[in-house]
Amino acid sequence: MAGKGMTTRQLEALCGRWPGVSQDVKWGADLVFSVGGKMFAVMPVDGGRVAFKVADERFLELTDQPGMIPSPYLARAHWISVVEPQRFATTELAALVEASYGLVRAKLTKKMQGALGPWPLPVERNK
Repeated sequence: MAGKGMTTRQLEALCGRWPGVSQDVKWGADLVFSVGGKMFAVMPVDGGRVAFKVADERFLELTDQPGMIPSPYLARAHWISVVEPQRFATTELAALVEASYGLVRAKLTKKMQGALGPWPLPVERNK
């Protein structure tokens, strides 16, 4: 399924909704999103590719797809890099980034997780 990929603005809006997310620029040109001081997504400031952690059991499946590769330097921690984001729908990439947030958050101490509040976020009910 071909899509548009994801822009830095879309990634900022997506990650900005989740509890405890911080962002900064590292290595001169990479926008890094973290929770509890641990990275869960990286995108160049000028957009394009995006990298994030995936569940161990999905690593081979995802890196077998055209447009996704093991992330340089982080592959041993089961990070992938989407080098051709236009191959994927924005919603598909958003779901993978959200899963990365959940994986990284789950590794934080119980105390830190508790301080962040509930996850997944409660579904808002229509009134």
